[in-house]
Amino acid sequence: VRRPPDDTSKVFFGASVELEGEDGKSVTYRLLGADEIDPKTSTISIDSPMGRALLGKRVDSEFTLNTPSGTSHYLIVAIDYQTSCE
Repeated sequence: VRRPPDDTSKVFFGASVELEGEDGKSVTYRLLGADEIDPKTSTISIDSPMGRALLGKRVDSEFTLNTPSGTSHYLIVAIDYQTSCE
């Protein structure tokens, strides 16, 4: 059974994170270990570029992610541990 971290205002393992892209669209990812991700769900590895960029960030944090297809800008809208740590 996973417990939420002591500081739930930051993104850590097990968090569900709602992001807003520069196009205004929202997407939610859940950060898990590489052996727990499922391509059919919105789970990403904490070791992925997006996962590493999210770790330790707070709501209203903005960040840039550089990928082979270009640069993307995101805003963290919400962090949730209740639905992701049951």
